[in-house]
Amino acid sequence: MSGAALKKGFTTGAAAAAATKAALISFFSDPPRSVALHFLNSETKSIHIKAIRKISDNVIEALVIKDAGDDPDITHKAEIGARVTLSESTSLVITIRGGKGVGRVTKPGLELPVGEPAINPGPRTMIRNSVMEVLTPLEIKAKKVDIQVFVPDGETLALKTLNPRLGILGGISILGTTGIVTPMSNDAYIATIQSGISVAAAGGADTLVFTTGRRSERFAMEKFKEFKNETFIQTGDFFKAALEKARLYSKIKTVIYAVFFGKALKMALGYEHTHAAKSDLTLTRLAQWAYQITGDRGLESRIAHANTARHAFSFIYPEYPELLAHVGKKAGEAAKFFSGEKLMIRIIILDFEGGMAFDSI
Repeated sequence: MSGAALKKGFTTGAAAAAATKAALISFFSDPPRSVALHFLNSETKSIHIKAIRKISDNVIEALVIKDAGDDPDITHKAEIGARVTLSESTSLVITIRGGKGVGRVTKPGLELPVGEPAINPGPRTMIRNSVMEVLTPLEIKAKKVDIQVFVPDGETLALKTLNPRLGILGGISILGTTGIVTPMSNDAYIATIQSGISVAAAGGADTLVFTTGRRSERFAMEKFKEFKNETFIQTGDFFKAALEKARLYSKIKTVIYAVFFGKALKMALGYEHTHAAKSDLTLTRLAQWAYQITGDRGLESRIAHANTARHAFSFIYPEYPELLAHVGKKAGEAAKFFSGEKLMIRIIILDFEGGMAFDSI
């Protein structure tokens, strides 16, 4: 990006609201090519309408292409639609339903009750606001407006998300707090972590298994086959944030962190975020620990000149279990601190075939 400003995008919820507005406008005037959408942070954006189709005299649907800007995700460029049915009523009634490709909540612990379509409160507000922006200037105060949100490829897209584990089945979630996608924002990932924790707690779990990605999670699942799927939470690099979220739930007593050595080393150094940066600093500190614990200058030198933490691990495991244990202990201390001393912490360091190189219990 060369320092250029990153392009903001809009959420699936904003796309659904824009499609709703376009379909409703089409009952009263020519179908619009774009609509002005008012986000929940008071910003306004013109959103292009891909297609509008009249189904019958009282049913019109519209499609919007979701644009995540410079922070593309699974739903980037997905079609998000709204089918609006307008009928007579003695008052203004707005109903919002989920259609094809929109998931349905089947487990407690999310923002929505079990049985509801996975259309979060923010999008619901934006959809209702869009309806009122069309009807109020026309002085229409008595109509039934039924909105069915649909995502043609939603069932396929959902398989690439954590929705099935969260108990959202049959499609994607219609999401968004303000309606705007901010590039490189961590908020969405942290919100996903919290949703996973909430579902696990609501399902009765008192222990969570945190991993940083799919591979470490797969190995952890092989180790803890007795745990339900929702017990496993992929926290990415959000070491501190994940533990801060976990400590909010009184039912959660224990967190097992199963990670590879590189992440464990960043955790041991107390980094709040375990991104791949700072590798030179971590290896320098690891080399110092190596000499302090083993007295081996050769080991210290090999670690100091290692290319990566994985390379350094090859010098340490299995020959120097005491050094590995030191890293695991320090990681556990940092995790305990970030949890506000409220959680029992178990640290597992995995080797690269999925075996347990270190277990703090």
